[in-house]
Amino acid sequence: MTGLYCRSSTPASRMNIRPSCEPPLPLTNPTAGKSGVYMGYMHEGAWHVGDGGRGERRFVRTPARFRDWIGARRLYEPEPNRYHLYVSNACPWASRTVIVRKLKKLESVVPMTTLHSDVDNGWTFDSSGDPVNGLSYIYELYRAADSGYSGRATIPVLWDTKTSTIVNNESADIIVMLNSAFDEWADTSIDLYPQALAPEIDSVNETVYQGLNNAVYRAGFSTDQAAYEEAVITVFQTIEVLDQRLSTRRYLIGERMTLADIRLFTTAIRFDVVYYGHFKCNVRHLWDYPNLWGWLRDMYQTHGISETVDFSQIKRHYYAMQRWVNPSGVVPVGPHIDYLAPRARHSSGQE
Repeated sequence: MTGLYCRSSTPASRMNIRPSCEPPLPLTNPTAGKSGVYMGYMHEGAWHVGDGGRGERRFVRTPARFRDWIGARRLYEPEPNRYHLYVSNACPWASRTVIVRKLKKLESVVPMTTLHSDVDNGWTFDSSGDPVNGLSYIYELYRAADSGYSGRATIPVLWDTKTSTIVNNESADIIVMLNSAFDEWADTSIDLYPQALAPEIDSVNETVYQGLNNAVYRAGFSTDQAAYEEAVITVFQTIEVLDQRLSTRRYLIGERMTLADIRLFTTAIRFDVVYYGHFKCNVRHLWDYPNLWGWLRDMYQTHGISETVDFSQIKRHYYAMQRWVNPSGVVPVGPHIDYLAPRARHSSGQE
């Protein structure tokens, strides 16, 4: 492994994980810059720049508010070019939807707009603006859907151009819809959520969400030492479970890629680049877990997936924008990681 991070020669232990690195050096200018301090929030339709409760000692994620469904004989029926997807390549939750849309070949069926990685005033459209509604910020989309909306203006957003409202803003729902709701126009040779495997996929998804997808945020956003350590321990216990699982199979559910792999991938690809340093999940790197590391390279090298990953935007969004975690806003140069290194994983999961 080459790059700016050193690779530990210590094998990953499966017991008694505790943060053991020395504390980082203090920031030289913790008040530098005023942009990117908080993501902002809405209250009764009004936008507020501030934390809106971000100061809690333990991070608690707010549930998605819009949870309607696209399907035949429903209010929202599947139609080409009716729905518009709003995403950012920096966001792991939005990136799930980008990957599924790509794999299902829905680019001409579900148009997509990519927002800027900078979030000075919440998620922001680039200089060309919102091509559907002519807006400048994603919070304006929430206000258009509900004039009295209270909560965070998050992405992804699945927007219905016919009724001018948000259908769904929960990534876990949207990727299921993208997998099957548009099959009349999609690549049906790919089914990432086969019904026969749905119970197992759902079970793995819950483990990954609680132990990794959300746990890295619980570690990174915690302002309490005990809460931080609890989250980090959970993260690495989950990583060890996943590494063991992948020792006997190519993908999380077996010999075929499913939504479980997509949901894990968007966190795993950010782990060494962002979560290890920025969120202080620095017990070990993912490359210290051979089966998980092989799986990650396998996923990244799958046709269509690597082009959805933009490391520059990812690093800028976290390090420069999340000033409550990184007050200086300085974005690290590294790490330099070769995700394109040859991999030859067998059905056993071993390389």
